[in-house]
Amino acid sequence: MTDTTDRTAATAAKAATHADPAEGKRVHELDRSHVFHSWSAQAKIDPLPIAGGQGSWFWDYDGNRYLDFSSQLVNVNIGYQHPKVVAAIQEQAAKLATIAPTFANDARGEAARLIAEVAPQGLDTVFFTNGGAEANENAIRMARLHTGRHKVLAAYRSYHGATAGSITVTGDPRRWASEPGMPGVVHYWGPYTYRSSFHSGNDEEECQRALQHLRETLMVEGPHTVAAILLETIVGTNGVLVPPDGYLQGVRELCDEHGILLIADEVMAGFGRAGEWFAIDHWGVTPDLICFAKGVNSGYVPLGGVIISDDIAATFQERAYPGGLTYSGHPLACASAVASIRAFHEEGIVEHARSLGTDVIGPALAELAGKHPSVGDVRGLGVFWAVELVRDRATREPLVPFNAAGAENQPMVEFTAACKERGLWPFVHFNGTHVVPPCTITADEVRHGIGILDEALEVADRYYTGS
Repeated sequence: MTDTTDRTAATAAKAATHADPAEGKRVHELDRSHVFHSWSAQAKIDPLPIAGGQGSWFWDYDGNRYLDFSSQLVNVNIGYQHPKVVAAIQEQAAKLATIAPTFANDARGEAARLIAEVAPQGLDTVFFTNGGAEANENAIRMARLHTGRHKVLAAYRSYHGATAGSITVTGDPRRWASEPGMPGVVHYWGPYTYRSSFHSGNDEEECQRALQHLRETLMVEGPHTVAAILLETIVGTNGVLVPPDGYLQGVRELCDEHGILLIADEVMAGFGRAGEWFAIDHWGVTPDLICFAKGVNSGYVPLGGVIISDDIAATFQERAYPGGLTYSGHPLACASAVASIRAFHEEGIVEHARSLGTDVIGPALAELAGKHPSVGDVRGLGVFWAVELVRDRATREPLVPFNAAGAENQPMVEFTAACKERGLWPFVHFNGTHVVPPCTITADEVRHGIGILDEALEVADRYYTGS
């Protein structure tokens, strides 16, 4: 890491000194009058107006600054306002702000080349989308057309997006309101040793039993009817569930046995987040399709896509692919991706993320687990970690019930408030908090944030009922 590590708390503090409460009030009033927010009851939210960000920090109009342990939606991998990415967007806007996907464009072609270059061997073609949900949607379409089959298996405890198809394959409560959805989707249980659906006592048992469950699901569904198995390489929002060694290899073998495609949803786990270019590289497995978004350009401009194996790409050489998007491969988005990937190479960001996980975040969270009884489990890789909170370690009763709301969720509400009051912006979901800062965060900033977590966990400890 070179210039990235210089964008520290001092830089953020300097940039945040110009408070403007009146402007913050105006921004808030505009939002409340005219903006319709996702996943929200509109009258029950109070969005915080944000004035700016730099590196691993952002701040409001009152001058309060926050160390971002959420990377917004686990997507600001390169940090806020990376100068190389900002400059690339400005340069592209001055050169050619937009062009239809039917034309060849230098930014689009270079982005595709760079993405294919860091993907597993044999995945050399990129279909660009505007985000991760559309990537999963199109990967499913490609798999069905390539195989001539209609079923797609997807895991519970997963999130794949909110478009019609991607919300159907999603395996968490966000799917419920959109049911019935796209036909042909079958859900199965993936591995989760801490809360095993298979009564496993360790990772090895969990791997074997989860694979057996998947094999039996294929058996009763008819493997000849299944086009693809779609999975988050590391389950993201629903707990940073790192698969046990051997599981992804076993899924790959099942797919090969039955002519089924393996789709790796790397929207959240890709581009350095798990300490590798793609999380699946950690296990040396090659999928047939990789869905990406978020970290490819840290959301500076909306961008996602599908990386396609040579075999699947060949299916559409003489046969038209029946799908497309007006803004597929938008030049501003692709220019930002080119600059981001180059910065990742030049600044050693993937390697930095990997070392943060092994040398800083992992050990520090293990120390928290030894100190706070409410910490039931800690798991992760790179800068992709979760701390699961419980009321009782022996029974593993969650700090709050599954999908809790209202009074049931009060412990997590209080924990979240304790973090924010101390200048840390957390990513909380169900009974856990993620530790998912930008991949460019410094070790000192990580330690500062985990120090705040240490204080905030005292709130969770007050709800602990175990011995």
